Amino acid sequence: MVALSLLAWLYIVAGAGLGMNAWEMSRLALFPHLQTPNMTSDMTSDMSGMDMSGMDMSGMDMSAMATEPRAWGAANWALMIAMWWVMMIAMMSPSAAPTILLYARVHRHALAQGQILDKLAPTGVFMAGYLLVWLGFSVAATALHWLLEREAFVSATMMSSQSRWVSAIVLIGAGLYQLSPFKNACLSHCRAPTAFLARHWRPHALGALRLGALHGAFCVGCCWMLMALLFVGGIMNLVWIAALAILVLVEKLFPAGPWVGRAAGIVLIAWGGATLLV
Repeated sequence: MVALSLLAWLYIVAGAGLGMNAWEMSRLALFPHLQTPNMTSDMTSDMSGMDMSGMDMSGMDMSAMATEPRAWGAANWALMIAMWWVMMIAMMSPSAAPTILLYARVHRHALAQGQILDKLAPTGVFMAGYLLVWLGFSVAATALHWLLEREAFVSATMMSSQSRWVSAIVLIGAGLYQLSPFKNACLSHCRAPTAFLARHWRPHALGALRLGALHGAFCVGCCWMLMALLFVGGIMNLVWIAALAILVLVEKLFPAGPWVGRAAGIVLIAWGGATLLV
């Protein structure tokens, strides 16, 4: 599990096959939509030193050229889904480790005591069920990513919000969700792995897969709005990725985790309100 998490982080830092490393797409900004480069002015300045005497520019709309979204083919979809999935593995594996390791310990103990005879329910099957749920989330996130980029709400280069309204809606929405009963219910399951396994345990490999998927569903329910914040700060922004991974870890594993999550919710709501004013 440690190796998988490290490989996932290395893949993200290297740029996830996007042609830029993640450091080039990382920046620290309270209001990322204000930091989006002006592509039209950049293109104009870049072309000012070029010899255009032999070119007919009369029918060219520089603004349209600068803002036209890129076309997504099958390879782009596969790359983006892989990027989101590996990023979720990197961010969620540390906080999921206690439950996965506890499952392995309980299974070994039951096997040693003769309580179960099925040796074909390894930890890997449980983990596979967990990661498959995050794969489903990654497909949905990629579809939303495509839609936001097509409508020019998210930058095709920096992959961060270009819209004050999108930023504010996501920030405020994430803040409100942090304070919601549904968030608290999902977080309670994630914070109590012993009770979760005792209540939902199923034998055999299929049972392990189902159990892992159920745990993954609770984790998605707990964290999906936090992951949506990546559309604000930048999907490949290491600062935001690391901050969110740490917040998720604290929420799930530390004694004061729920209070930290609620405090984060209040901050996000205030942040979203401030975004509307700048």
